Amino acid sequence: MEPPMDPSGGEQEPGAVRLLDLPWEDVLLPHVLSRVPLRQLLWLQRVGPQIPRAALAWLLRDAEGLQELALAPCHEWLSDEDLVPVLARNPQLRSVALAGCGQLSRRALGALAEGCPRLQRLSLAHCDWVDGLALRGLADRCPALEELDLTACRQLKDEAIVYLAQRRGAGLRSLSLAVNANIGDTAVQELARNCPELQHLDLTGCLRVGSDGIRTLAEYCPALRSLRVRHCHHVAEPSLSRLRKRGVDIDVEPPLHQALVLLQDMVGFAPFVNLQV
Repeated sequence: MEPPMDPSGGEQEPGAVRLLDLPWEDVLLPHVLSRVPLRQLLWLQRVGPQIPRAALAWLLRDAEGLQELALAPCHEWLSDEDLVPVLARNPQLRSVALAGCGQLSRRALGALAEGCPRLQRLSLAHCDWVDGLALRGLADRCPALEELDLTACRQLKDEAIVYLAQRRGAGLRSLSLAVNANIGDTAVQELARNCPELQHLDLTGCLRVGSDGIRTLAEYCPALRSLRVRHCHHVAEPSLSRLRKRGVDIDVEPPLHQALVLLQDMVGFAPFVNLQV
């Protein structure tokens, strides 16, 4: 039996044909994809970002009962007109990934919040259109929200995160606010006081976050497992030490460890030092 074709576009033998290289209108749509279960169709969509807009619309035109929707590979062209009808037909969606979908607007997020009350996981990473008003609607209408990725949503400021924490903090388990210089200690402290179940927090590149916010996290977030504070230049080691002692995974090494690594790089060895704090 011949090995299966690789739909993802990975390495293959010269002359081999990939499934998604076949003609869409003449072969794939009428003779192949119309007979493939929806779960497999969406998998193909994830690994094959070259699927045309019309093809995706055809695949999802009658889709109902979806619980997961990953449309990040469509980020170059996905619009409100493409997404909103799909959301309206699938109120039981629990996980939606829209990372990098810059052609969407507040309308799409409003439709998601209004029509999908069971939503638990949402990725809006690198969606520059997400602002405080859009996030407020999400916080008001998604009571089951547990995981939220707001990486590089640079319009968001402390006030928006404070509102999110107050409205949905009790259920939040994972949150990324990375690469947003508008986020500071005010937002982090409010998250700490309202998110007792928070396990993962990414503050990478949040230049206004300082030690006060981290100390509040250590005091109020007993469930915290991982914290990302790389490039948070105002976060000092004393504020992190309490979290380290609890076993929280932190992406910034203690200063002594950094010094030993530098010494080893320079001279090829490191002296024996007791690293216990």
